[in-house]
Amino acid sequence: MNRGYFITFEGLDGSGKTTQLRHLAASLSADGYRVVTLRQPGGTPLGDRIRSVLLDSRSEDDLGGIAPEAEMALMFADRAQSLRQVILPALAEGAIVLCDRYTDSSEAYQGAGRDLGPERILAMHRTVCNGVQPDLTLLLLPPLHSSLHRARRRNDRHAHQHGTDENRFEREGDLFYTRVYEQYAEIARREKQRVVVIADEAPIATIATCILEVVRARLPETDVLAQRRDRPQTL
Repeated sequence: MNRGYFITFEGLDGSGKTTQLRHLAASLSADGYRVVTLRQPGGTPLGDRIRSVLLDSRSEDDLGGIAPEAEMALMFADRAQSLRQVILPALAEGAIVLCDRYTDSSEAYQGAGRDLGPERILAMHRTVCNGVQPDLTLLLLPPLHSSLHRARRRNDRHAHQHGTDENRFEREGDLFYTRVYEQYAEIARREKQRVVVIADEAPIATIATCILEVVRARLPETDVLAQRRDRPQTL
């Protein structure tokens, strides 16, 4: 059995990455691939607990704030758990893994946004994640202000409907997000082979088609494709 393929989606909240991950998962499943999806933070029982602390704006008051170094450590604790519990087993079984955020997010948000520096994030990645990198990263990078507007509006709606929110980061100011945005652009320049940038504000279906074309062009030969090739054609 071939090793699976690891794809991450990156970008600011409001960039459309979660929607596009769902579209890609549906398309690849229809093609006959086994697809595993998850998000970070979250995706495991431990990760979901970490997510509730990191993203809920009430953590600032209930916990007296979260230190940038603690935030980084919690992000990587979640990542280590998802690697051990979900990502690596799925890849070993030949699945395509689609992950909503990975270490690039930490480099952008904690490294640049919190001013911890990318070097500390990358060192943490080597130690905690054993250097496991995605095969492909799809970076959705539409204009900064449109992403923030969509994210804040969505989280306000979620808080009104459910009484909880995940907008601790969305409460940060424009300077924070400018640093995050610029670091994402720097990652794309540095990792040209791995990162594909999608900066257009095109309709959802148009972007989904573009992403599917990129992924299909990059996927290696798999057991699924081999089985399809050998299967008798029905006319």
